[in-house]
Amino acid sequence: MNALVALCHFCELHGPRTLFCTEALHPPSPSPSSQAGPSVPGDRDRDGDREGEGLTMRANSSATQRGEMCEGCRSLPASHPGFVSIDDETGIRFLSHQHPRQPQLFSVVRQACVRSLSCEVCPGREGPIFFGDEQHGFVFSHTFFIKDSLARGFQRWYSIVMVAMDRIYLINSWPFLLRHLRLTIQSLQSTALKVFDNEQGVCPQRAVRMNSVFSPAVFPHQRSGNAARSLTSLTEHPNLWASLHSSFSWLLKACGSRLTEKLLEGAPTEDTLVLIERQTEQEEEMSCWEGAEGGASKTQRYQSESELGHDFLCDDAKLDELPGPKFKSLRHLRQVLGAAEFRQLAWHVLMGNQVILRGADPGLIQSAFTVLKSLLPVGCVRSVPYSAQYEEAYKCNFLGLSPDVAIPTHVSSSEFSVLVDVSSERVCQISAVGEDSISSLYQFTISSANTQPTDRGPSLLNKLEVALSNENLSVDVVSHCLLCLKEEWMNKVKVLFKFSKVDGRGREDTQKVLALLGTTGPGEEDNVRLLKFWMTGLSKTYKSHLMTAVRGGERSPSQ
Repeated sequence: MNALVALCHFCELHGPRTLFCTEALHPPSPSPSSQAGPSVPGDRDRDGDREGEGLTMRANSSATQRGEMCEGCRSLPASHPGFVSIDDETGIRFLSHQHPRQPQLFSVVRQACVRSLSCEVCPGREGPIFFGDEQHGFVFSHTFFIKDSLARGFQRWYSIVMVAMDRIYLINSWPFLLRHLRLTIQSLQSTALKVFDNEQGVCPQRAVRMNSVFSPAVFPHQRSGNAARSLTSLTEHPNLWASLHSSFSWLLKACGSRLTEKLLEGAPTEDTLVLIERQTEQEEEMSCWEGAEGGASKTQRYQSESELGHDFLCDDAKLDELPGPKFKSLRHLRQVLGAAEFRQLAWHVLMGNQVILRGADPGLIQSAFTVLKSLLPVGCVRSVPYSAQYEEAYKCNFLGLSPDVAIPTHVSSSEFSVLVDVSSERVCQISAVGEDSISSLYQFTISSANTQPTDRGPSLLNKLEVALSNENLSVDVVSHCLLCLKEEWMNKVKVLFKFSKVDGRGREDTQKVLALLGTTGPGEEDNVRLLKFWMTGLSKTYKSHLMTAVRGGERSPSQ
């Protein structure tokens, strides 16, 4: 990541100062001259001088700067070479010293330091804030206090800033940076608090100051004597700067690798938008848990909920870790269940009914859910892969249960649910058999109180079954066929949502739109139910964009 992390301090004598800075140096790309022939010795010497000049360049810059620095403004001595870490995978070097290696970055970091400790602060003077511009870079700053028994007000003011030129990337990394910078800040504050309590126990400074005689002549000397305390003395951490170098280096590496750029041909799909929204919500929720009181217990509660399967992204990732045979595709599931049973099960999935699989093999059940979830948009999927108790339909439409869990009466008698009991026909070593023997190992019993016929529609299922029954089409071709069908019907959902929900048209006009979309005729009732269910899976981004566009169009004529 092309960014820089710095620890800044507001000195009572010299104002805002940069204490410690970590930057990433990417390996140079091969030049045309190096590819054409051997390098010249003079060039090699110049490159070596260029590489060795950097770390202590600013620390040894001038006697004037050294004269203006007290102990509170200095992190490493002038003779210290700094810290260097090398990423073996990418070849990136992470360099740390009091000031940046490159001269052009010195003024950028200096300006970010001054603004973070003067005018760009959040209410209460503690917390995160974002500022910057295209010329001087964009800054994510987190200000905080460190306890000091000798300081004015018994605390000193610090900030950690991350400077980057990419505004969008820095804003998208806000939850990640906030979460991990708070861990570093809390570690510094807790260590300094222990030192503060010990010093107060030996000599309470509040009583000393109240009993001392105040005079204008003595006050400047008192301030100057108390101002020169370094962060190392405040925390009594012998390896403080090496620890900060490790933390900042990891932060730069992790922040640079967590987000990747992808070239998309056209606008992002609804599934992509929903996945981005869910990931953002999870990061924000974790930040809230960690920031609130009792964060540890709440974080554990969040983790227990995710283990139940509320996290759509993690369910499929854990599937390979589970033992036993598994379903590999929709065609495989159809071959095991049979054509009629598969159609009945797929019909319930597409209509939005709750699909319950009850059995003793979590891996087999979760693999069936993974295959069936491909029939729906991501926004319509709410899954609990395996649970020891029944979960209501409003929580999940895919529910896996252990074999001893009883189904409530109101669920078994409802037409909006389907139960698949998975029972073992004989006891054997399941891990030793192949995936093709699922039908010989298990028996599947499907039951539902639904009385409506499932052989008429929806039209999407009819077309999908034609593709699945065609053995000349490979599994990949069928997957692409299903993807095209989902995109086609998702476009119909968007038209219906715009027409019925946003514009508020009547029933007669809506019927005309349905006819125009090709959803009338045989299986019309199933097609309409599918459209209404899929409408709930539209992304918040699309809905808000559509509402904004419509309201803007309504205001423009009056203006």
